[in-house]
Order: sequence, then structure tokens, then C-alpha cells
Amino acid sequence: MKIRPGKASIPRHRFPVEPWRLVETEPDERDLGLTETLFANGNGYIGMRANPSEGRNAHTHGTYLNGFHETWDIKHAENAFAFAKTGQTIVDVPDAKLMKLYVDDEPLLLANAELQHYERAVDFRTGVSHRDLVWRTPAGKIVHVRTERMVALAHRHLAVFSLEVTIENGDAPIVVSSQLLNRQDGEDEYHVRSAALGEGRDPRQASRFDHRVLEPREQRHADPDDPAGGEVSLGYRCVNSGMTMAASYRHEVQTDCECEVETSVGHDLAKTVFTFDAHEGQTIRLVKYVAYHSSRGVPPQELADRCHRTIERARDVGRDALYAEQREWLDEFWARSDVEVVGDPAAQQAIRLNLYHLAQATARTHEQGVAAKAVTAGGYDGHYFWDTEVYVLPFLAYTNPDAARKLLRFRYRMLDKARERATELSQKGALYPWRTINGEEASAYYAAGTAQYHINAGIMYALERYLYATGDVEFLADEGAEMLVETARLYEDLGFFGTNGSTHFHIHGVTGPDEYTTVVNDNLYTNVMARFTMRYAARCVAFLREFAPDSYARLVRRTGLTDDEPLGWHRACDAMYLPYDEDLGIHPQDASFLDKERWDFSETPSDKYPLLLHYHPLVIYRFQVLKQADVVLAMFLRREVFTDDQKRRNFDYYDPLTTGDSSLSACVQSIAAADIGYDDLAWKYFEQSLYLDLSDAHQNTSDGMHIANAGGVWAALVHGFGGMNDNGEVLTVRPRLPEAWQALTYHLHRHGSDITVRVDADGATIEVTAGNPVPVRSGDDIVLVEPGSSARVPPA
Repeated sequence: MKIRPGKASIPRHRFPVEPWRLVETEPDERDLGLTETLFANGNGYIGMRANPSEGRNAHTHGTYLNGFHETWDIKHAENAFAFAKTGQTIVDVPDAKLMKLYVDDEPLLLANAELQHYERAVDFRTGVSHRDLVWRTPAGKIVHVRTERMVALAHRHLAVFSLEVTIENGDAPIVVSSQLLNRQDGEDEYHVRSAALGEGRDPRQASRFDHRVLEPREQRHADPDDPAGGEVSLGYRCVNSGMTMAASYRHEVQTDCECEVETSVGHDLAKTVFTFDAHEGQTIRLVKYVAYHSSRGVPPQELADRCHRTIERARDVGRDALYAEQREWLDEFWARSDVEVVGDPAAQQAIRLNLYHLAQATARTHEQGVAAKAVTAGGYDGHYFWDTEVYVLPFLAYTNPDAARKLLRFRYRMLDKARERATELSQKGALYPWRTINGEEASAYYAAGTAQYHINAGIMYALERYLYATGDVEFLADEGAEMLVETARLYEDLGFFGTNGSTHFHIHGVTGPDEYTTVVNDNLYTNVMARFTMRYAARCVAFLREFAPDSYARLVRRTGLTDDEPLGWHRACDAMYLPYDEDLGIHPQDASFLDKERWDFSETPSDKYPLLLHYHPLVIYRFQVLKQADVVLAMFLRREVFTDDQKRRNFDYYDPLTTGDSSLSACVQSIAAADIGYDDLAWKYFEQSLYLDLSDAHQNTSDGMHIANAGGVWAALVHGFGGMNDNGEVLTVRPRLPEAWQALTYHLHRHGSDITVRVDADGATIEVTAGNPVPVRSGDDIVLVEPGSSARVPPA
């Protein structure tokens, strides 16, 4: 696999190692996009890029609301039946981060400011980011400026900003222009287009709109006699999707300086301008409460009312109490989610950065999905993929099961759309979209999109993980079983029994996760996961029929399930064809993969990666070359299917063919390598995954955090080095501690029990700290570990 920049490429003079903070000690215009993403604030609903309060300079201005999107007609050069019709793109909503500062009428702009001190940091324990600087103005004034930002993890619709300014030598007029600005199509307030929106030909970037997206519907200035300027609201409606939103702000002013305030409200810009007569040593402090609400069609006026109530509650509580709530939320998060390593401070910092972004991506989704870039940028148009279910939801299942349940409910609410999509493709059951926001398929390139029928199995894998971690039979009975029935139906209908004398069940014309090999027959990953889905569906249906007859009867009414359908699923599973080459002792990725010529990596310059940006798809499709290794992923998700020898042979064959052009590749390679005892490779791939965003290894972190990779980091730690496996009945731990570490500790919440696993060179200690007894496999025995006690297991 291609070696990409790792931790050695991180300039530590700018980004020093700290275990609980990400810190920048010098601004640099050359990597604005990277730092805007790394320092972004979010809570799963609101996402704010770390653009400067001054507005300029920025790589990509961005404030996003999860699921708030515009639609557009997909134009196919040559159309065909059932091609995706409607594109969907997340919308950059009005920006409330702006708090422009002028001293002696000179603006603070980092690009040309003389700075005597600079620090930007995000604290993973407090959930508050800050920028602290000392600016020598053109007139020689020394000004201390501190800004803070918090998107509330405990309150879905709230963000809080603060600005503190102190002149350390002399007096001067100070002006702060606090704004709410609606930019159109990525432009800044000076009508300069951000570099990342729609430029170039990278399909991972956001689409560019060719029309005005947000129609002004509401402008409001309440309580204009308030000494702090009153409350301002702007409301909009998306032109095509009909979605609506409103944003509001209100200030508190704390200073002994004399102050004049003026507020103006227009269609696309509202601003409150504070003019202070500042004196040496006096501090000016502004607190800005901001609220966002969105809807599929509620009038913006009503959404503005909701914003008002959000802000009033926040002001009643006060900034300090909101900060305390943020700290309390994160204390609980880290108690269940932290992964601690001993002997590697840089890894510890990077681990917590990834986990912190997982927290920001999932805290307040409220039955929305988690996009590929969460709400850190508009990359991939803000679409939801299978990434969430396979890489993020398992993390939540064992650390925040309530959030995991909400994500599964999000998929359940898409079930009717998935049924419609299956019907469009002449299939029974339900077919979930490859990429979507509103439930409709939004992938215009069907070969690497719609053909990825494995999306269904990824969602059912997430359901299995959630049920194994929680035992939430109520969710299975109410909603999970209905998804299982419809996805199992699709796989049975999609496949067929061989008609050439073979008794095998085949699935043809599909694309696996590896998008460098498309529309093939008997993709191993798809067949393995389809077999799992049908067997699991049959098992769950049988369980409900025996133990929850009322729920089973309701399932039959909803789906029309017949008694013989699960028998058909079992027949398909028993006959499922899993390609295997006896001579090589490996599982071919698909029926024809081994017939292709191997890609010549020695003749591929390093600047030609990722391949999809430099070679026509047909060129890539003709070769044995992988974006990510399907077979290796199958070995992780369904490890019971493969013998240890098969895992080793498969890994040895596919690893040299894998480019790692997918951000989902390195974490899985690490887990698989650890499982078969390739400790050095496991460590190499883990470091690639761990520092993927911090080192900008794929050179597109400016388009947003790779949230699925962050979940993959957790999986590599817990399932790879931590050796954890859970079959729903017994917890198994077979640890492999990296040589670079002295110890590794991780936490699980399983079936109401809090579990701490401490790994050292000699094995692991599994302690149940609260809850119910936990069955743990120790050798050939199963030990019931009671709360307050522990069990010891040897290393793998």
C-alpha cells in the first residue's frame, strides 16, 4: 500500500504535542483549509469551520446544519431508466462567526498583522476553542485579543462566541462589527470565491450551485433599545428543496468603557456595531449567543421564534454555566470513550483529536445521519454513506448507545424510500441509496454508486453491532426487524441459483467497497455480507416468532412476511458462492479478478495518486489494483468465515495491490494485520490512519474531517491492538500491544455494564466497574466477571 505522509510531516514547532489539546503556535496562510477543519466546532447538527472572526483570510467559509440541503436536477449526458434524478448538496448557511475588530480604524487581519504572540487551541476536555494573540497595530498600540467559540454539545441549536480586547499601552477607539452574513455560493463578503468550492475535478469536493440558493423570507430586529443592540434574526427558504432555516444572535457587553451601539438588518447581512472609547488596561468583553433552527418546510418566521427561545434560555443560564455544562458532557464522554496509551504522547494527542471529532459529529444528530465529513465542511456534498454504519456506529454502540439508536432510526425512516428505489431497479425488498441526504439516490455514476448493493448489509451489520452491545430487543421488534426483512428480500431476489449444473447461489452485476473494480460477478465482500444479512434476518424473525408473538404479528402486517420466506433466505445462504482459488489458497475479490493484469506500481509516479484523479475509470477497471481491499474488510467484519491461514494468504495477496487511495483503507489493514500477527504492518497502517487528517495525508482534509476514519482509529485500537470481539453472548479479548507502547486502556459500555480493559505486554485485565456481570472468554472457559472484579487474559 502506498506510504503517505505521517506524523513525521507534522511541523511540531507549530503544532506541539499536548495530550488534551490541539495547539497552533503560528498562523500560516498556506494551510488554512487544513486548520479550518482540524479546529472546527460542531455538535452533530451545527458545524462551523475555524474561519477567523475577522472574515478574511479563509480557505473555505463554512457554517452547516446537518441535513439542510438544496436539490438540483442531475444532468446525464446519456440518460437511462432509473438513473439517479436529484442531486443534493449541503448548504452553507449564514455565518455568525464574524466579529470584526478595528483599533484606530485599522482592521485586524492575520495575513498582515504584526503579532507578538499567537496561540490557537481546542481543548478536548472543555469543548471550547480559543485564539489568543497580542497585536501591534500600525499606530504602535499593543492590543491583547482573545476569542472563544463553543458549539454546545448539550444543546442542539446553540453556539456561544466571546471576544475580549485590552489595549496595553494608551487609549484608542475600538470598533467591533458583529455580523450575521449570508454568503452566496461560497463567496466571502468581498465577493471573492472560496478556493475549495467546485474548483478542479475532485469528486470528493462539494458541488457548485448555479443559482441563488437561499431566498430571504424573514428579517427581524427585536428589542432595539437594548444597550447591547437587541436580537437579530434572518430567515431563508431553499429555492428547490423548500427547506427553511433561521439564525439569530444577541449580545452581552461587559466593560467600563463608554460604548455606542448601532444595529442594521438587511436581506443578507445583519450587523451590530459597537464603538468603544477604550482606555489603557480596560478590557472589553462581548458575548454573542447564536441559535440556528432548520426544517423541511416550517415557515422561517416560526423558526426565528424558536431561535429566540433558544437564545433566551442561554442568556438566562449564562456563558459560564454553559461552559460548565459543556465540560460535564465531555467528562461523561471521555469516561466511556477515552483510549489511553502509555509511552507515546504524540499518538495520545492524535487519538483524542479523532475521538473528539467523533463526539462533535454525533452528539446532537437527533435522528439525522452522520455525513462523510460530518459538519466540518461541504466535502462529498454533505452526503451520508455506508461509512457511518460500518465505522462510526460500532463506536457509538459501545460508548453512546443512545446516539447509535438514533442513527439506526434515521435509516429506518428512510425505509420507504429504499423500497421505492428497489422497485425502480426491478427488485423486491428495499435498496438503500449509496449516497444521499434526503433518502433518494444522489450518485450519478451508477457503476461506483447504485451498484454497491452492499450498503444494505453495512446497515444490518450496524444493527447487529448495536444489538450485541445493548440487547435492545425493543428496537429490533419495533423497527430493526422490518429493515432486516426488506434487505434480506432484496439479496434473495438479487441473486440466483446457477443454471449450468452448479448448485451455488450467485450475485452478479455489483460493485464492492473497492471502487476500482466495478459491476462484477460474485464480489466476495458482497456475497459474504449478503449471506450474513439473510441469516441474521432469518434468525431475528425466528426469535420474534417464538418469544414476541405480538411483535412478530405486527412485522407480518407491515411487511407481508410469509412463513416460507426465511426458509428461502436459508437456502440462498447455504448455497452462497464464495470465490476461492485452490492454487493460490485465496479468495478472489470477484469471479474475474484474477484474470486481470496486475497494476504496475513501479511505473506509477507518486504524483499520480489517488489514481481516480489521474486515470480514466476504464483504465483502472482493467487491472488488479485496489482503492481498498474488499476481502480484507470482509475478514474483519465477518471474521468467523475465514480460517487463520486464509486470512494470512488473503492479506499477503491483496496488500501489495492496495493503493490506500480510500481513507477507509489503512485502519482496516491495521486491524487485519494485527489479527494475523503482522505486528509491524499493523503499526504502520495504524499510524497512517491515526495521523491521516492531522498530517493531511490525503491532501483533502481542507474538504472536511474523515469521520469514518476517526471511527476506524477507534476500531484499530479496540478490535485490532485491543483484540476485542463480541458475539452478543461472550466478550473475547485477544490483545496485541504495539512495541512502542507500554500500556493501552479502553472502555466499553455493554448491556448496561461499564467495562475497562487494560492491555500490557503480558495480556489484558478486564474489569467490570459498574452494572451487570459480564461473560468473558478466558482460554476455553467462560468467566462471569462481577462488578468490582476483573479477569486476566493472555496476549494473542
